[in-house]
Amino acid sequence: MAFKDHFSRQSADYRRYRPGYPPELIEFIASQAPDRRLAIDCATGNGQAAVALAAHFDAVVALDGSASQLRNAAADPGVWFVAGIAEELPVASRSASLVAAAQAAHWFDFDRFHAECRRVLVPGGVIAAWTYEKFRVDAAVDAVVDRFYDEVVGKYWPPERRYVELGYRTLPFPWREEPVPSFILENDRDLDQVMGYLATWSAVQRCRDTTGADPLPAVREELEPLWSGASRRLTWPIHLRLGRA
Repeated sequence: MAFKDHFSRQSADYRRYRPGYPPELIEFIASQAPDRRLAIDCATGNGQAAVALAAHFDAVVALDGSASQLRNAAADPGVWFVAGIAEELPVASRSASLVAAAQAAHWFDFDRFHAECRRVLVPGGVIAAWTYEKFRVDAAVDAVVDRFYDEVVGKYWPPERRYVELGYRTLPFPWREEPVPSFILENDRDLDQVMGYLATWSAVQRCRDTTGADPLPAVREELEPLWSGASRRLTWPIHLRLGRA
């Protein structure tokens, strides 16, 4: 089965510039699993979530359909990186305590993915899918980023992006859902790091492919006077949905 590959070409930048996840998010998700034997991280990308989960589970199977992403993954003794897709999980039935999808579930074939989760999860096992929004800084920066997101590259977002924009509220999720706390991802970045992050957006890549022009220099010019050479604190609201088998 083919998968929706929007990130292979920028996989090195993905590893360098995509943010990791807050430890308290990972700790909470792990705490909900019925045991700590095996977790699966679907569409792992460079393995940010998988490596974090490895601190809490005996083993983590991290799969991705992109060979380029897997080549750029950070090695970890607790993580088995494997080429594969979320709709065909490479583990035995009733063997996993957790199936996780970090910033990825909106790309899946939902019916096939959820069927596979039902197959591989142990009784009481957990499925966790989370996403994060645009980063926020302050009113001036946010206005520039919003304009770039909506008006410059807006028409190049794949339709699945709508699930992210709505905080995964409309994501098909046929599970007995558990209440979850709120989480925020935050870190400090200089402008070069911000531009590297924007370059990983699928809409930026599609804009370049379609128009033959790079939309990033113009937005950098708008952001430069707002950064003044310093690092600034970026925050990304996280939206988590957690269900139980």
